[in-house]
Amino acid sequence: MQAYFKKYILKFKQPAGTSRGVLKVKETYFLYLDNGVKKGIGECNLFKGLSIDDRPDYEQKLQWLCDNISQKPADLFQELKEWPSILFGYEMALKSLQSQDMFTLFPSMFTAGEDVININGLVWMGNQDFMLQQLEEKLKSGFNCIKFKIGAIDFDKELEMLEAVRSRFRESEVTIRVDANGAFTPQNAMSKLELLHKYQVHSIEQPIAQGQWQEMAMLCEQSPVDIALDEELIGLYDMAIKERCVETIKPQYIILKPALVGGFQSCREWINIAGEKNVGWWMTSALESNVGLNAIAQFTYTLGNDMPQGLGTGGLYTNNITAPLEIKNGTLRCNNISQWDTNALNF
Repeated sequence: MQAYFKKYILKFKQPAGTSRGVLKVKETYFLYLDNGVKKGIGECNLFKGLSIDDRPDYEQKLQWLCDNISQKPADLFQELKEWPSILFGYEMALKSLQSQDMFTLFPSMFTAGEDVININGLVWMGNQDFMLQQLEEKLKSGFNCIKFKIGAIDFDKELEMLEAVRSRFRESEVTIRVDANGAFTPQNAMSKLELLHKYQVHSIEQPIAQGQWQEMAMLCEQSPVDIALDEELIGLYDMAIKERCVETIKPQYIILKPALVGGFQSCREWINIAGEKNVGWWMTSALESNVGLNAIAQFTYTLGNDMPQGLGTGGLYTNNITAPLEIKNGTLRCNNISQWDTNALNF
C-alpha cells in the first residue's frame, strides 16, 4: 500500500473570532491511501494553538506514517496515540479505503438522505452588531439551539446577546449554549455563571482553562449552569487517565472532537466512560473541511444521540471541498443529488 499527504489551506469567508484570537485561514492535511485497487482519504485536522500535536515536526510525523503505512494498523495506532489529528486522519482514511464508496464510511439512513442530524447554530465572537446579525440569521434559518462563543468582548454585552434571545423565545423554544474556551478564571467564574443562569443557559463549555481539575470540580458541583468539558479532554490518551478526569471533575457533559481526542475509537472510549458515570455528551467538529465533517457526521449518526450536535461548520470557508452536505432548518443532512468535487482533492 502507498500513502501520501497534501496540505490544504482553508480560507474563512469572514474572520472567525474566538477567545484565543481571530482566525482568517485554517491549515489542514489530506492523507491518501492507495492499495492498487482502491483509494481512501482522511483528513488530518491540525488546529493551531489547540491541538496537542501542534508541533514543528508535524509534517515529519505525517511523512513517517506514509513511509511506514504497511505496518499493522494496531501498531500504527499505538505509535500515533500522541498525535490525535494524524491518528484520526489515518483511521478515517482506512475506513474510506475499506468502504464500498470512498465517502460513505458509515452507511445509514443519514447517508441515504432519509434522516437528519440536529445541530446547533454557532454565533462567533465579534462586536455586538456582528453577533446580533449572526443571531438573526441563525433564528431565521430554523435553529432552535444556539451556541454563543463568549469571552472576547465585554461580558455585559455578551449578556445582552442572551437577553436578545430570551426576550423573544422561552427556554422551551430556543436552547442557549455558550462556550467560554477557558476565558473565565476560578475567581470570577461562579459570579459569571450565576449571571448566565438568569437567561436559562443550557450549558457552558470549558468555563476555565484546562488542567485545573479541582477548581473545575468545584464549579461543576456548585454551578447553576451545567458544565461541559471540552479542551479538558485534549491530551488524555490512556483509559485510566480519562476515567480519573471524569471521576474527579464530575461534569454534566463532555464534548467530543475526534480530531482533538484521537478519532472514532477514542470517542467511543469517552462515551463508554460517560455512560458509566451518568455524564451526557455530544459531538463537535473542529473546523474541518467537508471531508472531515462528513466522516464525523456519519459516525455521530450511528451513535443515536438526539441532542443537537456541533456539526455546523461546513459553510465557513470560501474554498471548502464541495460535498453532498447541507444545513437546513437547523439540521445537517446528505443531499445525494450533489456530488463530491474529487478534482479539488487532487486524486
